[in-house]
Amino acid sequence: MRALLVSGTASGVGKTTVALAIMSGLRRRGLAVQPFKCGPDFLDTGHHTRICGRKARNLDTWMLTEEANRRVLQNAARGADVLVAEGMMGLFDGKSGNTETGSTAEIAKLLKLPVVLVVDAAKTSRSIAAVVLGFEMFDPELRLAGVILNRVATERHYEMLRAAIETSCKTRILGWLPRDPAITIPERHLGLQGAAEAAVEDDAAIDTLAALAEKYFDLDRLVELHCELDLDETGVAGIESSRVAEGVRIGVPSDHAFSFYYEDNLDLLREQGAEIVRFSPLRDRSLPTGLDALYLGGGYPELHAERLSSNRQMIEEVRAFAASGRPIYAECGGMIYLSESLKTAEGMNYEMAGVLPLSIKMTGKLVQFGYVRVKFTEDCLLGPKGTTVRGHSFHYSSIVSRGDIATSYCVEYSMSGKEEFEGFRQGNVLASYVHLHLRANPTIARDFVAAIRRARTLQTVTA
Repeated sequence: MRALLVSGTASGVGKTTVALAIMSGLRRRGLAVQPFKCGPDFLDTGHHTRICGRKARNLDTWMLTEEANRRVLQNAARGADVLVAEGMMGLFDGKSGNTETGSTAEIAKLLKLPVVLVVDAAKTSRSIAAVVLGFEMFDPELRLAGVILNRVATERHYEMLRAAIETSCKTRILGWLPRDPAITIPERHLGLQGAAEAAVEDDAAIDTLAALAEKYFDLDRLVELHCELDLDETGVAGIESSRVAEGVRIGVPSDHAFSFYYEDNLDLLREQGAEIVRFSPLRDRSLPTGLDALYLGGGYPELHAERLSSNRQMIEEVRAFAASGRPIYAECGGMIYLSESLKTAEGMNYEMAGVLPLSIKMTGKLVQFGYVRVKFTEDCLLGPKGTTVRGHSFHYSSIVSRGDIATSYCVEYSMSGKEEFEGFRQGNVLASYVHLHLRANPTIARDFVAAIRRARTLQTVTA
C-alpha cells in the first residue's frame, strides 16, 4: 500500500499545511486518499476529512495498543489508493524526554510508515543541513524517506538550502513551500480553526494547496513511498458484534459547536447495532424522532453560547429527554451544554440546558492537558465498576460550582500524576471533561449500547 507520514522537527513548522497540500495534490490526481492523524486531535482530522472525502482516523500509541493501531490502519485502508498520515508535535516528542512512547516516531516504526520530515527553513541556510543530519542519525531504525522545506523565502534561498542538504545528508529533498498567507489556517485557543466552519473561500484555499503541491512537491516520488505492513493480514478480533440484536438510535450533535468525535468511537457503536443520527443544537428546533440515547461530543459551545442558549425549544427537548430516563453521554463541550450556566471569556453569562447542577466558566489558559487513565468507581452507562479506559483531557474551562451530584470516574493525569474524581452521574446522564477513545477498551461500546437497550425495554414495560 502506498503510504507516507508527514512529521516535523517541532510544533509550528507547518506540517499540517504540508500534509494538507499533499492530500489536495493527490486528490487532484484522482487518487483515493485515506487520511490519518497521530495523537488525540479533532481539528486536523476535520480538515483531512474535508479535503480527502474520507473520514480521517486517529493513530495513538499511548491510548491504543499496538494491535488496535494496526486495526485502525487496516480497516481505514480499504478502498484507498494511498495513505497519508500527519504527525503530532516534533517527530520524537512524546510522553517523556527519555523514551519515544507516544511519539510520531513510535507510530511510524510500529506501522512501518516512511516519514517525510517538514523543516522550517525561514531564517536559515547551511545550518539546515545540521538539523536534517541530526534527525537522520537520532534513530537509525526510523525510515526517513525525505524532507520538505517550508517557509522558503525565494528560489535562490531554496538553492542554498538544497546545496547544504545534498552535500551533507543522505535524505532526499521532496519539495518546498514558499511563504504564502493564502494557505494560512486561522487558529484559536484549541488549535486550528475547525473544518466545520469552512466558508466558501476555503474551497479556493484547497485549490491553492493542490496547485502548490503540483508546483513545489515531487508528487511522483511521494506517491511511490509505501507502508511495509501487511494490510491484508487478519486483524485482532474485536468485541463480538450485536448487529443481530435490535438496533438503537443514538443522536449525535454535529455542527460548529459540536464536532469533536473519534470516528472509531462511532464505528464501534455501529458495530454494536447503533444507528448514528446527526442533528444540530444550533440550527434544529427539535431532536430527531425515535432517539434512544444522546452522545454529546466536544467542540466550541463557548463560541456559540448565545445561539445555543436562545434555542429554548431544543433545550426543553433535551431536558425532557433526560427526564425520561433515556441515556445521555457527554464529553467536554457536551457537558458544558448540559450544565446550568456558562460564563464566557468576555464575561457574559448564558443559561445552558440545566440537566446537570454545574456552573462553568471559560479560562484564559489550559486547565487540564494530556493523556488520562480512567477507572470506573461505580457502575455507569459505559460499563461496570472497575472498567478501565484511556483518553485525553484538553480544555480552557473549569467548574466553578456544583450541586449534589455523584461521580463515576477516578481520573489519573499522565503528565502530573494527579488523580481526581470525575465523570458526573445523575440518573441516566454521564458527563465528563475526558474524551475517551473507545478502541482503548471496545467493551465500553458494547456496554453503552446494552445500557441503551435496557433503558428502552424499561420504558416500554412502564409505558
